[in-house]
Amino acid sequence: MNIVVFGANGQTGQLLTKQALAGGHAVTAVARRPEAFPLQSARLQVMPGDVFDLASVEQAVSGQDAVLSTLGVPFTRKPITVYSQGMAHILEAMNRYGVRRLACISSSATGGDHDTGGGFIFDKVLQPIVISTIGRTTYADMARMETLVMNSDLDWVIVRPSGLFNTPVVTDYQVAETQIRGQFTSRTDLADFMLKQVTHDQYLRKIMAIATYSMVPSVFQFMTQEAFK
Repeated sequence: MNIVVFGANGQTGQLLTKQALAGGHAVTAVARRPEAFPLQSARLQVMPGDVFDLASVEQAVSGQDAVLSTLGVPFTRKPITVYSQGMAHILEAMNRYGVRRLACISSSATGGDHDTGGGFIFDKVLQPIVISTIGRTTYADMARMETLVMNSDLDWVIVRPSGLFNTPVVTDYQVAETQIRGQFTSRTDLADFMLKQVTHDQYLRKIMAIATYSMVPSVFQFMTQEAFK
């Protein structure tokens, strides 16, 4: 299949592109800095683009069978629109060129309070502090993005991971509709699940939460990783 990946230069985007190529797909990787993209393949086209620029989004979406969005930006207290404005342009381009299959990454934090299994301190103290302070503008814009996707008539899947970390291989991860009990999600697992949505119909027009239960970091390790990004 012909797949376009937005946000391809991010950690999850690179993993997703690598897995898609390994699966025999032809991939268009959209990146603001294409010269920094580390992968090469005869089936890979690295295209310069910016989701704020509708023309470049339309160029990337034209001729594709599926669109995968791994858009992401660091936490900031400033207003964020990359998720909502970027998705608005992606949806417009998909409708224009008749591309129906879409999977995009959101966050478990957009789903409201839920039991992550991390205990009282994590669920009732640490997580609410992050959501209401440094993550406030990020999660607000993710929520706007989710609304845009859900209001479309496309064949969409919204994927909600929790704290992202790295594993060398795909693990025996689990998914559940809307929310799942789990603190962490491997980027490799997330990429694997995203890629499956290109050809699987099981979760169409659903919000799916994903969690990794093996090889997970400690909360201290994760917080340290986030602090030094």
